[in-house]
Amino acid sequence: MPEYREITIYDIARELAISPATVSRALNNHPAVKKATRKKIQDLARQLGYRSNTFASNLRKKNTHTIGVIVPRLSSYFMSTVIAGMEQVARAEGYNLIISQSSESMIKEADNVDTMFNSRVDGLLVSLSYETDTLAHFEPFFKKGIPLIFFDRIREHKQCMGIVIDNQKAAYDATKHLLDNGYRRIMHIGGNPISHVYAERVKGYKKALGDYKIPVDPKLVLTRNMSEQAGVDAAEHILKMKPRPDAVFSANDACAIYCMLTLKKAGLRIPEDIAFAGFNNDPMSKVVEPGLTTIDYPGYAMGEAAATQLINQLTGISVMQATNIIILRSELIIRGSSAKKKRKS
Repeated sequence: MPEYREITIYDIARELAISPATVSRALNNHPAVKKATRKKIQDLARQLGYRSNTFASNLRKKNTHTIGVIVPRLSSYFMSTVIAGMEQVARAEGYNLIISQSSESMIKEADNVDTMFNSRVDGLLVSLSYETDTLAHFEPFFKKGIPLIFFDRIREHKQCMGIVIDNQKAAYDATKHLLDNGYRRIMHIGGNPISHVYAERVKGYKKALGDYKIPVDPKLVLTRNMSEQAGVDAAEHILKMKPRPDAVFSANDACAIYCMLTLKKAGLRIPEDIAFAGFNNDPMSKVVEPGLTTIDYPGYAMGEAAATQLINQLTGISVMQATNIIILRSELIIRGSSAKKKRKS
């Protein structure tokens, strides 16, 4: 096959016997070029398959109008709503998103960070992977002063803003709801405590127990990767326990739902034998039977806030040092999985 050659403005200029400068102006809709001439040049450009090198042009202006986004899992409903919020804001401000996923791996996250840096993104929005225990791979961004904002799963850093909900309060509210409904042996399934998100959620769980004068039982605190399989594994662990917990508060809905389904398959009734509360208000939480009590977590608003703050830093409207952490509101959604415990007669 013959090698494909990019069409340039010089090819168009030669074809029409006009100057390359005129072609360049016409392709940028410059009013100095007559409308009829602009149309003739633009029509030929389309016919020849000319593509504008926007990337090179932006580099000359010292920006690419691209924002990098790194998330743990693209398959997550919550993350898809976050990205939708980011995209809405970015598009309105003339920015494009480059999106990648770490698949919960710090090694892959570091590779993604390198790719974003080498792609010369103007700024970076990141929700950290389950494994991430250091921010060393973000050093190129810190050294260059390229704006970086963490959202949802954050680590505090003097050069970065974080956008979260009050995870401790939300977890406290979910656990207290179970306690108020008569449950006392409550298991918490949470993620890696090096993550700000999961550390705050387990703190909220423990605080609620403390307010009810219930000591924390280490056997009732499970640390998992919060995947669907983790929910299945947690259920199998619960089935072997004596005594079993009478309720579960899971740090996300996917883990809670798969734990529920596995226990139901084994013959346990929900909430009669074991109650449940989750976190995220995933669509599945509405259709599982019974419906899952959960924390409504504003993903779209988080995406909007993250993109807005980053673009404000890029345009000089705000500086990172002004506000280091932004906290969004959340809400407890009560459904059938945590109905009031019935007293045994």
